[in-house]
Amino acid sequence: MPTITKKPEVPLKTGVALLNDPSLNKGTAFTPEERLALGIQGLLPPGVSTQEMQAKRATRNILSRSTSLGKYVELINLLDRNETLFYRVVMDNIDKMMPLIYTPTVGEACKEYAHIFRRPRGIFITPADKGRVREVLGNWPHKDIRIIVVTDGERILGLGDLGANGMGIPVGKLSLYTACAGIPPAQTLPVTLDLGTDNPELLADPLYLGVPQKRLRGAAYDEMVAEFMEAAREIFPETLIQFEDFANRNAFRLLEAYRNKTCCFNDDIQGTAAVALAGIYSSERITKVPLCEQRFLFLGAGESAIGIGGLIVRALEAEGLPRDKALRCCWFLDSQGLVQSGRSDLQEHKKTFAHEHPPIATLAEAVETLKPTTLIGVSGQPNRFTAEIIGAMARLNERPVIFALSNPTANAECTAQDAYTHSRGRAVFASGSPFADVRLGATVFSPGQSNNAYIFPGVGLGVLASATRRVDDAMFFAAAKTLADLTTENDLKKGRLFPPLTEIREVSARIAATVAASAWDRGLASTERPADPLEFVRGLQYQPEYRKFI
Repeated sequence: MPTITKKPEVPLKTGVALLNDPSLNKGTAFTPEERLALGIQGLLPPGVSTQEMQAKRATRNILSRSTSLGKYVELINLLDRNETLFYRVVMDNIDKMMPLIYTPTVGEACKEYAHIFRRPRGIFITPADKGRVREVLGNWPHKDIRIIVVTDGERILGLGDLGANGMGIPVGKLSLYTACAGIPPAQTLPVTLDLGTDNPELLADPLYLGVPQKRLRGAAYDEMVAEFMEAAREIFPETLIQFEDFANRNAFRLLEAYRNKTCCFNDDIQGTAAVALAGIYSSERITKVPLCEQRFLFLGAGESAIGIGGLIVRALEAEGLPRDKALRCCWFLDSQGLVQSGRSDLQEHKKTFAHEHPPIATLAEAVETLKPTTLIGVSGQPNRFTAEIIGAMARLNERPVIFALSNPTANAECTAQDAYTHSRGRAVFASGSPFADVRLGATVFSPGQSNNAYIFPGVGLGVLASATRRVDDAMFFAAAKTLADLTTENDLKKGRLFPPLTEIREVSARIAATVAASAWDRGLASTERPADPLEFVRGLQYQPEYRKFI
């Protein structure tokens, strides 16, 4: 049975070359015997540290930095020096480190990417590489790649077009694949399709490291994507490709173009949908309002919003609701007002949810008219859930469900403090970026983070464990239900709709077992089903342990 844990060949490196290889370097943890045998005697301080001692030192150094960006830089410096120790530190402090290597700090790091650049990570593919993308991908030193995260940098979080600076997103996502799900880091590859940028600030920045030209569009863009997809399948035939932070104009159509041709998914559409649906399932246990009796109003109608709506419809159909009625449970408000059938300006991905209804211009009017039980913000616009909006939701519902999912933190539709304060503590709240606990009188609320990291690492591990030929929405539906089931009554009492981040490795393992089971059950897998899928998956997970050289 194929596995994903083949050990890469150990390069025959000694001396300074060994210390400069982050995948092999152990720093002060090299034993006296190893130092003599490997030609590094005298190149390190004489004291020998355990990994635990090193982790304490590194963690202290990271957390001592005065800014989040400073902490991020210190973390990346650690990754550049000692990959194994980096993952030990991240895994042991996941609740503190995830906000640094992922949202919200990674957004700031992407904006400053060219200014804080230290060492290249991943593969950049540019228009100049047309016709030789295979050769470019072949330059990557590791050949057993199982996960590729690829972006074109056009819609980085809620920050927009960051061009080549968007590389921070694939790097961060793949760090979470390893830390949360245990995918060996040598089997991951970050890729940026740097096909230009339309961001005038980047084009005017002399320090910008990307291609200084306007973005490719139309056939030229599609040809570059097609060449990359074909080359990736040829060079890394067992890989899963995750599309990340593509703009709406490309995200939906690329997913539809490739989802049945190769093993791929779009995290912004499918991963976001799964974690949001898990939060909705959890909120149902608090509100006691059955899913089929709920009405969902979305502020925003982009890829994340439509993805969530689509998975909600699937969930409603699974409970027996006819599709036409399931669709009418979901309503969307974009920059032009209510998405309704009378509009002639709707993009294709919105038309499924364009119901017959008189025009509605504002969010306040939509809340009063549609009377939603759940309000979901995926607009990328900060502070849109005002005291008036939250108050109206609280007036219409005993326990209003309010999800402010836009990232990074500065783009959230409201803060946790706002949601609890303006609803007088009755809101069931979740956010895309983390918020601190909120105290109202004697009650302390611990808001849950609707973080894609609860979903995509486990889905990826399950796909690789089963060697499934394709990824489909049924797998994300199964992942959402598993995540919701792992949320305890104690979590709900604290106001948290998801398990603690400290449990994410086990969460990922259970989601992976569920996803793999979905593939095995439906004949999509290329591996034999083991007797115990969960134990099989756990046995595949990478552990950040130092290699013994002698």
